[in-house]
Amino acid sequence: MLTMVMSILHRITGAALYVGTLLIAWLLVAAATSPSAYATAMGFLTSWFGKLVLFGYTWALMHHMLGGIRHFLWDTGRGFGAEEREWLAKATIAGSCVLTVLIWLVGWSF
Repeated sequence: MLTMVMSILHRITGAALYVGTLLIAWLLVAAATSPSAYATAMGFLTSWFGKLVLFGYTWALMHHMLGGIRHFLWDTGRGFGAEEREWLAKATIAGSCVLTVLIWLVGWSF
């Protein structure tokens, strides 16, 4: 059951990364266009909603990356046992949450 949910989440995070990458591209295009366009983009991304979106983007990136590593392990023929699958799924969830918080803590410390 958990592995099925992780599969669905992997697809959802992949789609979320597409949308989040468009936001990052918007910021880069705005920075290259004009100071007012950059200020508009930064105004959105530094708002509470923008930070929430960026936090979700960071989590999606970490979750998708760890899910990819999990799939890579499966491609090598490892991790197919019932206990191993459950452990890898739980490690992906925990790891993505911990990495996201760590990234934001490091980002805020600078």
